[in-house]
Amino acid sequence: MGMDEVLDVIRSLDGVLVLSPEPGSAFPEIAWGDHFAYFAPDGVVPATQPFATLVTKDYPDDAASRLDPPGRWRLNVHVGARVFEQLVGESPRAFSERTDAGAAFDFAASDVVLPHPVYGSLGWLAVVTPGERTLALALGLVREAHADARRRAERRHGDASVPD
Repeated sequence: MGMDEVLDVIRSLDGVLVLSPEPGSAFPEIAWGDHFAYFAPDGVVPATQPFATLVTKDYPDDAASRLDPPGRWRLNVHVGARVFEQLVGESPRAFSERTDAGAAFDFAASDVVLPHPVYGSLGWLAVVTPGERTLALALGLVREAHADARRRAERRHGDASVPD
């Protein structure tokens, strides 16, 4: 399953808006080609962080995954502290306090669930080019992140503004 198929799964979730900046759009060129998934049943990008992203290239402050070669991309999912610790073996706080994260984790490894190299301290996980080993887990994490985003929206706005 490639990036387009993962995007199809994300788009199939209720109330999801996937923002996909393209050349000529109002979004910065650096974001072109990437995808940002929000719980937004009204179709308007909310003033919250996305629950998942798919990035297709290195960013100036985020190059540890080595995404620039063709065919490489990274699924990033906000999972929170509990799931992060279950899958990484340490809390996001402990990860953020590491001075050896680059040595402890190969952030460029494909098909491996890892802390996000920049946002791991905030409870984000990353998978470079999910494949046979990680795809089912990664999609499950996306579904849970979507459910969490929905619950947060319901708490913020009350159930009336969040359609079933």
